[in-house]
Amino acid sequence: MTPSHAAGTPAQPSATDGVRRVSVLLYSDDITVRDAVRAAAGRRPARDVEVAAWRECATAEAVIEALDVGGHDVVVLDGEATPVGGLGLCRQLKNEIFRCPPILVLIGRPQDGWLAGWSLADRVVPHPLDPIAVSEAIADLARQRVAVG
Repeated sequence: MTPSHAAGTPAQPSATDGVRRVSVLLYSDDITVRDAVRAAAGRRPARDVEVAAWRECATAEAVIEALDVGGHDVVVLDGEATPVGGLGLCRQLKNEIFRCPPILVLIGRPQDGWLAGWSLADRVVPHPLDPIAVSEAIADLARQRVAVG
């Protein structure tokens, strides 16, 4: 991954209905966590945000390859993933990808919030996952991506 790589074109609101259609990259080595995130966010995490596509990755290498290709508007990383945790991966992505998409990190407990600051995460949600917190975070990051783009 090169520092000058752009991570894809941000989602734009549809001219007809004002809904942002976004692509979400989801990383966890645990399929139950990936299922929980998709169920929490649903197809429409907010009235103005629709998840048009999910890209699921079970390894850090797959995340890096997917971001090299581009086209993802929001990234969700499991901080509890092994062998590469989402917090360290987040810091790597933020330091290496030009215009890195906003990243939500799922942390093990609320007390780990300081680690999220170190990782440069844009938002955090602690386990156990609260569906409202997950959907709000994804929607907010999708809006942020459009505003920056």
